[in-house]
Amino acid sequence: MNGLESIASGPMWAAFVGFVLVMLALDLFVFGGNKAHKVTIKEAGIWSLVWVSMALLFNAGLWWYLKDTAGEAVADQKALEFFSGYLIEKALSVDNVFVFLLIFSAFQVPAQYQRRVLIYGVLGAIVMRAIMIGAGAWVISEFSWVLYVFGAFLLYTGLRMMVAADKEPDVVNNPVIRFARRHMRLDDGDHGEKFFVMKNGLRYATPLLLVLMLIEVTDLIFAVDSIPAIFAITTDPFIVFTSNLFAILGLRALYFLLVDVADRFHLLKYGLAMVLTFIGTKMLIMPWYHVPVQASLLVIAVLIGASCVASLVVSRKPDPK
Repeated sequence: MNGLESIASGPMWAAFVGFVLVMLALDLFVFGGNKAHKVTIKEAGIWSLVWVSMALLFNAGLWWYLKDTAGEAVADQKALEFFSGYLIEKALSVDNVFVFLLIFSAFQVPAQYQRRVLIYGVLGAIVMRAIMIGAGAWVISEFSWVLYVFGAFLLYTGLRMMVAADKEPDVVNNPVIRFARRHMRLDDGDHGEKFFVMKNGLRYATPLLLVLMLIEVTDLIFAVDSIPAIFAITTDPFIVFTSNLFAILGLRALYFLLVDVADRFHLLKYGLAMVLTFIGTKMLIMPWYHVPVQASLLVIAVLIGASCVASLVVSRKPDPK
């Protein structure tokens, strides 16, 4: 198996990267991404719908293109791989939302400044994911046994997540924050949405920069789980990259959509833990049995859906009145 084999040509890669850059530019300079404001549920809902629709349209366009160029069987396979990868990344993004909420709450970041932090967080995440996916594809192409290492890691991660699902991370005492406070000049005052301020001729970092650093580190940690999980579905770098990026581009809207109801989905962590455990097991048993992509998609969808429904049922309390 060659991890660098891809159905995408150079122009396809260029077109997708161009699309991402255009959408980011529109978000930043046309649709108010650079203006401090509190994102409403309606705005977040519209953007979430836009990003999900774009992902589905992209998948449909990819299927249509491959049907004519590579045959219907290949088109069906790649479309399923994309949708499975997108679903995995989208589900794991919800876990990101829980941690982002903890970070913003711990540092008491006003709602109108959270959008700017998340925009830069998304930009950083795109760069990190591109590097990690490229490195992962190269490693798999050179050492195919690494897939079994990925499988063991995901199995361990899933089991650990299941045991520690109810534990909240201590974001204030995070090693990144301790390092920053020791090695950077910090001004703990309220400086709006600025990351740096000048004071007595010296440049000081603001608390908002610490928040951004935590957001980036959090995404890096989650990428270590999600990228191997998608490589379990497909080793095509184009499918891994596009499914990852569509989920990341919709992450900010997803955060503002779920921020007020995140506590209602407290059992979702168990569903995600079971998804990672399933994918890790799937990778480890590959020499004896290859789980079809359709079956993987069904299992992942059922686990995520069941944990969401269970969360809503369990958290539903009788009206005291």
